[in-house]
Amino acid sequence: MSEMNPEDVRENWAAMMTEMNDAVANSFEQNMEAQAAFMESWMGAFEGSMPDEETTSEGIEGYERAVDVWMEAAEQMTTRLTAAAEGEDVDVRELRDIWLQSANEAFSEVMGTSAFAAGTGEMVGNLMELQEDVDDLNQDTLEALGFATRDDIDEVGERLVELERRQHEVSKKLDRLLEDE
Repeated sequence: MSEMNPEDVRENWAAMMTEMNDAVANSFEQNMEAQAAFMESWMGAFEGSMPDEETTSEGIEGYERAVDVWMEAAEQMTTRLTAAAEGEDVDVRELRDIWLQSANEAFSEVMGTSAFAAGTGEMVGNLMELQEDVDDLNQDTLEALGFATRDDIDEVGERLVELERRQHEVSKKLDRLLEDE
């Protein structure tokens, strides 16, 4: 085995630790941002409504299970970082994967609850109502500006279909009359 210069060993160690620290810090920051965004979205889904006690309880339990998953991931990170500090070759991607896997598990714990389903359902309902209101406003604006609205175009389409149907009937009658002669 070739001898290594102690200065090179220190520099390599410092570089590896810097890379690992950066990777861990970035993973942790992204993880926390994802958690915050998820919880903000989830809490927004419940805004203005209060689910029943059972649904709320299940939602809290789901969140507690998600927290347990995050804590387990933190323990895994500590174990792997300790192993790296003791000289074990730990790939930075392994650290990233710990957080990605735990994020998936934690989100599944929360998203699998009836509280999340209820909140999401209500949020989708609210968004659909908002979309309907915006569509109505658009139609009113087009009408006020003298443009054709969706209702106008639908009516024209219905009239065209009816005209085509009548024209087809007239053509059949003409064909029968011409055949009878």
